[in-house]
Amino acid sequence: MALDKNQIAQRIAKEVKDGYYVNLGIGIPTLVANYVRTDISVEFQSENGVLGMGPFPFEGEEDADIINAGKQTITTLPGASFFDSAFSFGMIRSQKVDLTILGAMEVSENGDIANWKIPGKMVKGMGGAMDLVASAENIIVAMMHVNKAGESKLLKKCSLPLTGVGCVKKIVTELAVIEITNKGFKLLERAPGVTVEEIQKATEGTLIVEGEIPEMNF
Repeated sequence: MALDKNQIAQRIAKEVKDGYYVNLGIGIPTLVANYVRTDISVEFQSENGVLGMGPFPFEGEEDADIINAGKQTITTLPGASFFDSAFSFGMIRSQKVDLTILGAMEVSENGDIANWKIPGKMVKGMGGAMDLVASAENIIVAMMHVNKAGESKLLKKCSLPLTGVGCVKKIVTELAVIEITNKGFKLLERAPGVTVEEIQKATEGTLIVEGEIPEMNF
């Protein structure tokens, strides 16, 4: 059974460690804040100038003045701070962010990421993605394994304009958890009920399968 977007976020939340400063990109990554363990201390940063983001607000409790970089209304935790974009990007460029979680349109088997532009289509723009991928030590991508036409988004080589080169460390999709290695995509875990063969069929790039592949554990 393929995961839904919330389950992808739930699995990625397991990668968040105590004391981390984490930047969440728009889309699936914003859901990660809802699933982080309550017994650890984590600071979520948004490049529009927020440190200390909490989960999404309940309907009717939104504050239109408190938003993330994707213009979604958010909550803030006690001790949260607000600052300008220059300060925020200074934080990112000086590598104060421990983990960056981004969406992607394509990822290549050597860790290149394309997530900001589709030629000929209206896209919001690159936002902070290029700074984030150039500065972060640890980048996890949250994405769907295939596009709406059923074509793989995990490729030998990206076809879209690149956001960053050789920077992605791990990918979590609706089908699998995959690590980027110097030999290609390494399959670490599979979604419950999904076979290795299904994942291989959905992956255009080189997929390394070693031994028995466990199902994801939430």
